[in-house]
Amino acid sequence: MNHMPVENNRQSNVDRFLGFQELYDRHRPHAPLKVPELLIHYLGGPPSLVVDVGCGTGLSTFVWKERAQQVVGVEPNPDMLSKAEEKLHLLPSAGTSASISFRQGYSNALGLADGSADIITCSQSFHWMEPVSTLREFSRVLRDGGIFAAYDCDWPPAIGWEAEEAYLLLIAQSEQLLRQLVKEDEAAMKLDKEEHLARMRQSGVFRFTREIVFHHEEPCDSERLFGLALSQGNIQTVIKRGAVNGLEQELEDFRRLLDKSLGGETVNILFSYRLRLGVK
Repeated sequence: MNHMPVENNRQSNVDRFLGFQELYDRHRPHAPLKVPELLIHYLGGPPSLVVDVGCGTGLSTFVWKERAQQVVGVEPNPDMLSKAEEKLHLLPSAGTSASISFRQGYSNALGLADGSADIITCSQSFHWMEPVSTLREFSRVLRDGGIFAAYDCDWPPAIGWEAEEAYLLLIAQSEQLLRQLVKEDEAAMKLDKEEHLARMRQSGVFRFTREIVFHHEEPCDSERLFGLALSQGNIQTVIKRGAVNGLEQELEDFRRLLDKSLGGETVNILFSYRLRLGVK
């Protein structure tokens, strides 16, 4: 890290995503176009400033490049941030109407002016943040009538029951290994996503909150779906701790069932999303 985290941020949560930005960016789903469509609808018009917090490699940031005047991606992890900036430099100037930038920072210390943002998003990231200080900071930065949205997809996507069962066994085994490998006070800590909406309501920040459920399809082959599993933070932590042999059977079973389900083809796979929305 270039600097120590500000108060209430857990360093292990940041470090969990070190070193596998290429794998993450190659296999994780892009933010669905349904996200800006929904948020612009609730905002009542196109946004001037969108802030994408916990933006990772920018998969959830670039979806705004033709839909906002300015887009700022905020990410504490230097490896993820470097990949986002690399992609930004490769973006054709003719392909965007927005001014896009990335900065290293934390959800509870955005470094943006009061009331400056129309929309703040957290894609697959709000569960890594300290919610009280984060929502307080989001309230400060959002204008009246501004929108906050935390959205996540369900894991695994709709592959087929046998492959999905194997995926769940793989995740369970990786979690068991992590309990043996990592001390409790050194482990990454994440919130229950099912409680996002309750936390938003309890914050007192929003005049209106709701959950919206939708689906999104992406083309996948067995290699991509296997890479998607490998991009999960707990599996990467096991690998980085040198204990991947403890997952050998589960990884082999998952890969075999992916090949069986997809038959070597690229098919559209359904990802289910849950978006929790608040209007300030």
